[in-house]
Amino acid sequence: MIEFSLPPEIAALRKRVEDFIATEVVPLEDDPRCGQYSVEESLREELVAKGRAAGLLSPHAPRDYGGLGLNHCDCAVIFEAASWSTLGALALNIQAPDEGNVNLIHKVGTAEQKARWLPAIASGDVRTVFSMTETNTGGAGADASQLKTEAREVAGGYRINGRKYMISGLIGARLNIVMARTFDRAGTDLGATMFLIDIDEPGFRIDRMLETIDANTPGGHGEVSFDDVFVPHDRILGEVGRGFRNAQVRLGPARLTHCMRWLGLARRAHAIAAEHAGKRHAFGKPIGEHQGVGFMLADNEIDLHHARLAIWHAAWLLDQGDFARNETSMCKVFCSEAFGRVVDRAMQILGSIGITRDTVVERIYRDIRPFRIYDGPSEVHRHVLAGRVVKGGPLPIH
Repeated sequence: MIEFSLPPEIAALRKRVEDFIATEVVPLEDDPRCGQYSVEESLREELVAKGRAAGLLSPHAPRDYGGLGLNHCDCAVIFEAASWSTLGALALNIQAPDEGNVNLIHKVGTAEQKARWLPAIASGDVRTVFSMTETNTGGAGADASQLKTEAREVAGGYRINGRKYMISGLIGARLNIVMARTFDRAGTDLGATMFLIDIDEPGFRIDRMLETIDANTPGGHGEVSFDDVFVPHDRILGEVGRGFRNAQVRLGPARLTHCMRWLGLARRAHAIAAEHAGKRHAFGKPIGEHQGVGFMLADNEIDLHHARLAIWHAAWLLDQGDFARNETSMCKVFCSEAFGRVVDRAMQILGSIGITRDTVVERIYRDIRPFRIYDGPSEVHRHVLAGRVVKGGPLPIH
C-alpha cells in the first residue's frame, strides 16, 4: 500500500528547499546570464555554490558519493519543491542529463568508474552529456534500433565513428556517455554498447549548436561528430552489446524525474495565473469569478493533482524494485500533456501579460513544450503501450 504522508525529515527538507528557492534562486531568474538558448555556466556554478552552502546539493545521488541518498518517492517531493523556479534544478544539481547519468553510472558502472565520476558529478563540478539521438542523419531517434554510430574493436579498445543530434548540455561538459553499434574484430555486430568518453577526446567535434525553443539546459543542445575516436576497453559502461537494455536503467527513472521537475514549474505558472485572476477585474468582478477563467483554474487543479498521484505511484513502484516500465511511460505521457495544458491555461488567463517576459510563465511555456518530445514522444509511448495491450490484454494494476 502506498503511504502518502511525508516522513517528518522529508517534510522538513521540503520546507528548507522551498525557503531556499524563494530567497536565493527566484531572484536570479532575471539574471542576464539566462540566455535565449541556454543558461551560462557561470550562473550554474553560482547556483551550485548556493545549493552546496545550504546542504541541499544532489538529493538523488548516493550518500557514498556526496549526495543526500533520497529514494524516488522522496525525490518526487524535493524535485517538485526545487522546480518552483526555472533555475531550481540547477541549484540542487538535479538537472537533466546529469541527474539521469548519475543513476546510470551508479547502477551499471564498475567500481573504478563510479569512484572516478560520481563524486565529481554529485558535487556539481562536472557536467555530462548522453549521446544517443541521431535523427538529423536518419539514424536512431524514437526508434533506437536505427542506431548508425559505430564502435569497431581495435587493439586495446574501440574506434567510434558517427554523428549525433540534439545532444544536451554540451558546452562546459566533461563526460560524454555515447551509445554506438559495436563490432568485434571479425566484423560481427554485437549490438549497442555505451562508452564513457572525455568531451575533449581527439576526434570528437561539436559541429554546431542548435537554436531551440527551450532555454533550461546549461550548455545548450548541439549536433556532434565522432571521427575515429579511440576508447579503451575500461571505458565501456556496462556490458558490450547490452547498451539498449542498460539504457532503460537510465531512461525509465529519468522520464519520471522529468515529471517531478515539470510539476514544480507547472505549479508556479498556475499560482501566478491564480493570483492574477483574483486581482484583475473585468465586467464588474475579478476575472476568476467568471466561469471561463474559473473553470480553467479548476482544470489546472485537477491536472496537477492527478499528475502528482501518477508520479508518486510510479516512484513508489521503483522504490519497491519494480522496473515500472508501463507506469513510467504512462506517467511521462500524461504529465507532459497535462502540464502543457496547465501552462497554456495560465498564459491564457494572464492575457497579454502572459506572452511577455513580465512573468516567468512565458519561459515555462517555451521550456515545457519539448517535454512531449524528450525521452520519447507521446505517440511512441502510446504505440508501445498499445502493443503490450494487444499482445497481453489490459495492463496489470499495481
